[in-house]
Amino acid sequence: MTSGGFIERLQTGLWEENPGLVQLLGLCPLLAVTTTFVNGLGLGVATLFVLTFSNALVSATRRWIRQEIRIPIYVLIIASLVTCIELVFKAWFPTLDRSLGIFIPLIVTNCAIVARAEIFASRNPIGASIADGIGMGAGFAMLLMGIGAFRELVGQASILSRLDMITGGEPFHGFSFADSGLLLAILPPGAFFSLAIAVALKNYIDQKRRNAGMQRSLRQSR
Repeated sequence: MTSGGFIERLQTGLWEENPGLVQLLGLCPLLAVTTTFVNGLGLGVATLFVLTFSNALVSATRRWIRQEIRIPIYVLIIASLVTCIELVFKAWFPTLDRSLGIFIPLIVTNCAIVARAEIFASRNPIGASIADGIGMGAGFAMLLMGIGAFRELVGQASILSRLDMITGGEPFHGFSFADSGLLLAILPPGAFFSLAIAVALKNYIDQKRRNAGMQRSLRQSR
């Protein structure tokens, strides 16, 4: 796969077809665990790993998977990868594993991963499928981290709290900017408000870019 094709797939996953912002897939973990940046980072990296390798394995075996049983096979591949990443979290990041709880095993049911296996990986070669997995996974992870950082900053008036769950060592309470924040931000309604702000911001930027492109085309036509 050419570097241009890889960059194109990366841009598609990060912005144009972002699973969370555009396709609105995988919203359950996105809304449930993003109370802090570290939680978003942990689940985002786990999802990125599973999405990339499931795309690669589905693409590599697509010629031998019968159409009638393709979805159960995809789920089996995804479940195997989720088991691997869950064991890694339990072994090296036990505190983060306890913080994320059931949402690591629930990656198996993330419709964004099954959708990429069905829509893209089952119809494209391995290189393109890996690039698609990295792009879509990175886009989803960036959204998780962005919403997590926003909710933590507004809700707790701090950032990077409990970074020790990843780095180990003494408990780290982050960089605090006030004694307390807006509690609503870290409650369930805050998750919906944060996602709505992110979607609205993306739509606004896309509209501005379209308007700028139309203005350039009009100037060139004159």
